[in-house]
Amino acid sequence: MGETLMPPPGVVPAHGEQELVLLVRQRVATRLAEYAGEREAAGLPAEDESARRATVGRLLAEELGAQRRLALMQGSKIIDAAVEERVAQAVTDALFGTGSLERLLADTTIENICVNGCDVVWVKDAAGAWRREGPVAASDAELVELVRTLAAGTGGEERRFDRGMPRLNLQLADGSRLFAVMAVTGRVSLTIRRHRFPAASMAELVRLGVCDRQLASLLTALVRARKNIVIGGGTNVGKTTVLRAFAHEIPPEERLVTIEDTFELGLDTDTVAHPNVVAMQAREPNIEGKGGIDQAELVRWGLRMSPDRVIVGEIRGAEVIPMCNAMSQGNDGSLSTIHASTSRGVFTKLASYAAQAPERLSLEATNLMVASAVHFVVHLGWDAAGCRVIDSVREVIDADGTQVVSNEVYRTGPDGRAVPAAPLRTETVDELVAAGLEVEGSAFSFWGVG
Repeated sequence: MGETLMPPPGVVPAHGEQELVLLVRQRVATRLAEYAGEREAAGLPAEDESARRATVGRLLAEELGAQRRLALMQGSKIIDAAVEERVAQAVTDALFGTGSLERLLADTTIENICVNGCDVVWVKDAAGAWRREGPVAASDAELVELVRTLAAGTGGEERRFDRGMPRLNLQLADGSRLFAVMAVTGRVSLTIRRHRFPAASMAELVRLGVCDRQLASLLTALVRARKNIVIGGGTNVGKTTVLRAFAHEIPPEERLVTIEDTFELGLDTDTVAHPNVVAMQAREPNIEGKGGIDQAELVRWGLRMSPDRVIVGEIRGAEVIPMCNAMSQGNDGSLSTIHASTSRGVFTKLASYAAQAPERLSLEATNLMVASAVHFVVHLGWDAAGCRVIDSVREVIDADGTQVVSNEVYRTGPDGRAVPAAPLRTETVDELVAAGLEVEGSAFSFWGVG
């Protein structure tokens, strides 16, 4: 292989700062690999990320210092401090996987990052306002390489991203969810959804204004009474956060099996709240189109793992049937989410997924299955002020032919937030009281149980 000719240290390449970034990155990466090899030869363990970052910082400082000294010796223009800082940041970002996305991921006020090509970058903050940011890569080709680097750096198997597999869905190291597409769009596009409240609780939902204390106490009792709950809502309305809050109320002695298309819940990472968790993730087919494992199959596997509860991150297809079977066969207290525009629409969505499953259940059979499996539907929406809120809670009663019969115990009020409506069934109230719901002398007197 021929040797790449590079300008001498201390001289900014003729084409500018970007070329300097590439040059320094190459040299630091080479020295980093040599240093790792030396440690291995000496029988030393590989550095953890903190130590590796410190090593990269030291090598960067040495490279930039060498450039300053040689520039003085050769009478060349010395790079100013601002350029050095930008070069160091760009090299550090590139070597640790997220490239120029690092500065956006480091901003805790950002909820969504949308990249419509390397230089068309939009972010949305927690208040819902969009703003444009600078490029995250020098070209779309470099953006593709960045996405592939991210895929290679995630735990477990490497996920493809090419014309043969033009989509990529994965979880970043900080818990953010990334979805990227190429070939089917005019330019490479990626979307990153941040989870600002990874360790949510019912108290946190109250603090955030998602629900009031009265509704929070009801929902807590539903979880503790082992009611099967489906959480519905639109995109980016906070379904995963609410599911995490519900899971926070599950006793730590219970064994959980979580099933997701892409790891996102992270219940297995909190070994204090949930010490006995098996987290499973669907797998894409290999290049020959074989080896794929979907969520429906994982639900079936999960039922053989002695779970107290099965949690499906998001119902989106054929897994609806094994999930309902799990809920109605002794795994009460199971949780899942689903995309739906209304709480009643959750039943329509469940039926449409069941109709597409290999079992091809009729609508009547599907409704009977849902009515025997799902106890409550909790729906999220937006209030009049544009805040995420729970806007409806339904208790499933029965099935009647083409309809699932339910009582809307909390309905959408004038401001978009849930307000008390139809009473719970007496037997349900008794179960919730046994699970710790306090009704005597409380605001639940509107149901006639105080």
